[in-house]
Amino acid sequence: MVNPVWVGTLMFGEVPIGIRLYSARERRGPVLHQFERGTADRIRYVRVNERTGEEVPAEDIVRGARTAVEDEYVVLEPEEVEEILPHGSRTMRIDGFVSEGAVGPLWYAATYYVAPRDPGDAEPYRLLHSALDQTRRVGTATVVLRDRESPVLIEPIRGVLSASTLWWPDEVRTPDDVMPPVPHVALGKEELALARELVGSMAMDWDPAHYDDSYGHRLTELVRAKAKGGTITHRPGDRSRPRRPEGRADDALQDALRRSLPGPRPPGRGEGRRTKRELLRRASELDVPGRSKMNREELEEAVSRAGGR
Repeated sequence: MVNPVWVGTLMFGEVPIGIRLYSARERRGPVLHQFERGTADRIRYVRVNERTGEEVPAEDIVRGARTAVEDEYVVLEPEEVEEILPHGSRTMRIDGFVSEGAVGPLWYAATYYVAPRDPGDAEPYRLLHSALDQTRRVGTATVVLRDRESPVLIEPIRGVLSASTLWWPDEVRTPDDVMPPVPHVALGKEELALARELVGSMAMDWDPAHYDDSYGHRLTELVRAKAKGGTITHRPGDRSRPRRPEGRADDALQDALRRSLPGPRPPGRGEGRRTKRELLRRASELDVPGRSKMNREELEEAVSRAGGR
């Protein structure tokens, strides 16, 4: 069992349900630390005064926030922050119910499992879970969690309730905020028909077991091998991808779609993948600038562009 990240009350109308929130996700795989090369000395971060360079004890550290004036900050004492917390900061009050799936994945920040706090909370907990499950609705509320207030969705998942914190509307960027506009391109009927047919031929049911953290597994193997004084090798270009059933008839569709599109084309399945050394040699022949700093994918793209000049 793990420790809850929040303990409070969920209000289902006027019915209080004591609850605990538990993190629904956990990172796996080796944690990479920093060392000084040639030594066994860990590199660690300490809290230091940027003016004096001296370490500051935890009890002498307070938080502050930047004002509208550049390089001007105000200090916030813990009791001042506590004073402005919303009334009932240990309470989530459901204010309405929206249709299941009404909130898109862009809005989700973090998800927690919700557990009854005490045995007496099990009955109203199960009542809410069953009502949401049968009506295919999701409860909306707000929660103060880790010094931050967030919208939250209460929904049934895997036989229990979950609470998913959301971003606020002004925190969700539009594409125009972060990327150049995508040029408008007139799509040919043939290319669009091929693309739709390819999508249909590759349709499958979502199953997370089809995905494998190949990099994480190789990193774990490398750590174990190095601990025994050895190392490992792996095929360049390996990456995690869904495992599809054998005998799929989409190879021809992919080749047809590739041929129908203008511009440089990646090698087909039967053409193989060139190694980074081969690509570097070809990039040298084509005098591709910056080739020594490129990875394999960047080299492949640069060589393709240069070869089509």
